[in-house]
Formats: sequence, C-alpha cells, structure tokens
Amino acid sequence: MEKGNEKIFIIDTNVILHDSSCITKFKQYDIIIPITVLEELDKFKKGHDTLNYHAREFLRKLDSLSGDKIFEVGAKISPELGKIFIRLDQKLHSDLQFNFASASSDHRILNTAYCLSKENPEKLVVLVTKDVNLRMKAKAIGLMARDYTGDHVKDISKIYAGYRLEENVSQEIINVLYQRPYEIEASQVNFTKELLPNEFLIMRNGKQSVLARYDPFKMKIRRVDKIFAHGIAPRNAEQTFALSALMNSQIQLVTVTGKAGTGKTLLALAAALENKKNYRQLYMARPVVPLSNKDMGFLPGDVEEKLDPYMQPLFDNLGVIRNKYLESSSKLPETKNLLEQENLIIAPLAYIRGRSLVNIYFIVDEAQNLTPHEVKTIITRAGEGTKLVFTGDIFQIDHPYLDTYSNGLSYLIEKMQGQKIYTHINLEKGERSLLADIASELL
Repeated sequence: MEKGNEKIFIIDTNVILHDSSCITKFKQYDIIIPITVLEELDKFKKGHDTLNYHAREFLRKLDSLSGDKIFEVGAKISPELGKIFIRLDQKLHSDLQFNFASASSDHRILNTAYCLSKENPEKLVVLVTKDVNLRMKAKAIGLMARDYTGDHVKDISKIYAGYRLEENVSQEIINVLYQRPYEIEASQVNFTKELLPNEFLIMRNGKQSVLARYDPFKMKIRRVDKIFAHGIAPRNAEQTFALSALMNSQIQLVTVTGKAGTGKTLLALAAALENKKNYRQLYMARPVVPLSNKDMGFLPGDVEEKLDPYMQPLFDNLGVIRNKYLESSSKLPETKNLLEQENLIIAPLAYIRGRSLVNIYFIVDEAQNLTPHEVKTIITRAGEGTKLVFTGDIFQIDHPYLDTYSNGLSYLIEKMQGQKIYTHINLEKGERSLLADIASELL
C-alpha cells in the first residue's frame, strides 16, 4: 500500500539532549517518545552540563503537556503543531528477534518504531536520531530514519568566507587607500555585490592591490595593514585579515575557521596577549571530547592528569609565542606571570562556563565540537567589555552526534553574518610547515 502524506516521528534520546525544543520542529505531525527515552533522560537530570540542561528542560516541558491521556490519545503540543505520545515498551517483534536479540536501549527504540510502522501501514513512520549506526539498523529493516536537522546549516558550500577578491578596481581608488587617512567612502566604489559588515577585501588593479575592510559604523572602506601581535606576524592576506579582526575592539565577536596548521589558535592567542591591557582577564578554553567518545574516567590519574592531553595544544601555542623572544627579553617571563596570577587562564570549557564574563578576552578553541545551544549559552553570558573568539575546523568534528552541518560553529557563522559587531575569516593556506600542508591535502 502506498503511504499518504501523514507522518509519525519517533524521537531518539540524543536528539532531545542536542535540542530540548526539538518537538516544536515537526510541524503538524505527531511525535512518539518511547518510554526507553524517558529512562535514558532520567540519567541526565542531574548536573551542570548542557546535556543535563536539555534533559531537565525537556522533561519539564513534557510534564506541562502531559495529562492522563498522553499514553493513549496524546497531548497537543500547541494549536499549530501535532500531538505528542509516550509509548510503552512492547515485546520484541518477531521480525527483529533474530538480528536484534539484545534488549539494549537502541533496540527497544527500534522495536517501538517498527511496531508503529506495522500498526499504521497508511502512515510514514520516521525514526529521528543523531546516531548513524541506529539509522543504518533502521534502514536495514525497512524503516525510514533521518538525522535531526532542526538547526542544520542550509548549504555548507555557500558558508561565508569573510573576505573576497575585487578585481578591476580603479587605480585612483587604490591610490586613495595608500594616502592618509587610508580610507574612502564605500559609496564611491562599485562592488560586484553588496558588502557585509566588517567584510574584508583584496582590491586589485593589474599588479597593484590593497587589503581593506568595510567599516559598517562609518560606511567606509579602510585599508588593512600587516600588524604584529606579541611577536607573531601574519604570513598571508587571510592571516592579516584575521589578526586585524582579532585586534579590533569594535568587533566583539570573531569566528576563525580553517584546517590544521592555518594558524587559527596561534593568531587568537597572540592578539589576546597583545591586547591584555584592555581586558581584566584572558580566557582560553576548549571543549573536552574524549578519544573514541569514552568518558574521561577510563583514563589513569587525577583530574589534572586526565585533562592534560586535551589542553596541551593550547599550551603548545603559548610556547610558540614565548619562543619568539630572546632569553634576555622582558617579554619572556611575562606569559608565565600571567598564568601564575590568573590573568591568563587556560582550562577546559566546562570549568569556565560558570565564571562571570565581564571585560574578558575569551577564546573558545575547537568550537566545531560545540552544539548550537552551547555556543548560544557562551555568547549570552558575555558581559560589558568582553570580546569572544571562536576558532575551529568545521570539517574536522570529534563529537559523536555533530557534523559539518549541525555543529555550533557552522551555525554561528550562518546566523551572525551581517551583524556590525561580528566578523568571520576562513583561513585556507596552511602555514605550519610544507610537510603538514601536503599531508592535510593528500592524506
């Protein structure tokens, strides 16, 4: 029998832990929550991490909706949306017993979806899960399974680069930008398309070119010069743009993306150290995503020893900056003193989330391993005088339930472009070493 337009969505636990408001994203269609999902959410109720927040928030919402009939006739989510049902476990369907003998949570959810499809042959039953393996199992038994796309970036190929090349710019305009005050009214330049706030430009006329930025506050094109930050000099146009944005106090939110070796973290840390006098503290953090998605408890040692492998890359970048100075330089002990006096704090993101973010230069490294909600939580905590910098590679995801389309960094870039206090730069050219660059391209 050909199925009609009616659908039923079964929601996996990982979708709720990713987005507690997910039940509002399925239009007029009904939603089923297997009782197994509630059992799993119960394990996440206590704690201060984002997963714990989503578990509590969803359970509160479900409690406010649920009446005596939620197991039978369902509860209306809102006037415009469908109903939500809680489905009790059933005996494993005979079609599944041979291949799915174990009573794991995944298989109980799979069984619920399969039984519903048999009970409702006229409807399309869709299992929504961020678990790739569970989606494959569902497809193996003829069920439709999809990733949760409620907060996906629409088209990653069109993601904002933060800069562009403008060819055939008149010689007169380039000459103006090389003369004081090194700026020109944006209305005097004919661009191929409308400029975005803080968009960077490579303006070229034959062999002559100039680097520039569109200032959205004064609506002018300003020349961008190569600058040094704590001994670090940009090696290409992209790095020049990134360092300019990282040093600009008017730009309160900066995202820097790029593959390994493009200098994302090093430039951000160098800019923070160069600007330290303007901020109360410098914070540098990264999310902890354990190897093979195992909990940190399996590692030997105390908490500090467990965290060392995750935080070491940040200290490595600090070491690169310190090595720029001679032993006799007064700058050399400066970074050590900053650490000892807690003016520079390098720590896992979870350790910093509860702190007051007022007059802070805050760098979040490996931000592609954050969910959109986690990124929002960090930004909404930014107080007066705080600058936030998110760095990462949106094509190198370590989180088990995130990908290039659903991670918080991609989401942030798509949503924030066009804001006057935001800019983004994508670094393409590797500068770590020739070997690292070749390996990144070929392996």
